[in-house]
Amino acid sequence: MSLAALSGLVEQHVSAWIALGNWETRRLRERLPASIERPIFIAGLARSGTTTLLRKIAALPGMASHRYSDFPFLFTPYYWNRLNGRPKAEKPRERMHKDGILVTAESPEAMEEMLWMAFFPGLHDPSRSNVLGAEVAQADFAAFYADHLRKILLIRGGSRYVSKNNYNLTRFAYLAKLFPDARFLLPIRAPEDHVASMIKQHRLFAEAERNAPQVSAQLRRVGHFEFGLGRKPINPGDTAAVRAVLDCWAAGDEARGWAKYWALIYRAAADSVAADPVLAERCHFVRFEDLCDRPLETVTTVARHLALPDDDTTLAALGEGFRRPDYYKPSFTDAERAAIREETAEVGARFGY
Repeated sequence: MSLAALSGLVEQHVSAWIALGNWETRRLRERLPASIERPIFIAGLARSGTTTLLRKIAALPGMASHRYSDFPFLFTPYYWNRLNGRPKAEKPRERMHKDGILVTAESPEAMEEMLWMAFFPGLHDPSRSNVLGAEVAQADFAAFYADHLRKILLIRGGSRYVSKNNYNLTRFAYLAKLFPDARFLLPIRAPEDHVASMIKQHRLFAEAERNAPQVSAQLRRVGHFEFGLGRKPINPGDTAAVRAVLDCWAAGDEARGWAKYWALIYRAAADSVAADPVLAERCHFVRFEDLCDRPLETVTTVARHLALPDDDTTLAALGEGFRRPDYYKPSFTDAERAAIREETAEVGARFGY
């Protein structure tokens, strides 16, 4: 049976897979770590450097993350990994983003959104707030999610969990309640370059979906709605602003639409952190440009925030390889550049842009 067919079975029978996941947990209970210590959550708008940060941190000793190979049976990760056996030798290939990042089935990747969607229906509906705050009480999810993270630690032989999930941007308060010693890393990128990258990515994904319709189903099943024909913006609690973004996209004004979206998301993130002393202590914004231009200084600050080793070897590994993209250049008209500046100036100034 093909991977697409298998992922379809998971999508169609989510309740059964939750039950299987709980059965797996019961079977493994005595082997699972007793606690989840200082988990790391990376979240930012796509194309802000989240993947590279995940790969760097996940490569450090003791780190455990999801991998491409965990799909599609994410609800039963332990037995699925046992069934898969040892990782097979595989030639790295460029991922579908066409951004020069080479991956294999064992590369770290954003996968956990499948779990969130199973317990929170309508989580990606842009017509309503997607915020999950500290007031959320979903005991079934909290238990399943914590058990799942323990299983990832067991499978990978790690002591700390690290994830990249951009949708966690609207869940920091909830995650902070679930994991009192969690740390959050929020990458951000200069508006014009970021908008250019998101437009490029959206076009690539849309083209891929038109050429191969099964791509749309796979993106939906894994919980990736950032780009392509199924694009859905995150609603951080401002439905009118989301509607304005959607109106721009519907009118073909991609540059202004993405600029509005950039400002909406990072305004909401900055406001939520500023308003909550707990989040202010646990969240750290990191500018993509600083990673590229001042890597050692920047990753030193990141390492200290995340309570990572700050020895020379670790910092050199974390800081190596960040670079400004040279495989494309923004090609905006003067009017589009003006629109991006107009929409992002106020929020950008808060981050030194």
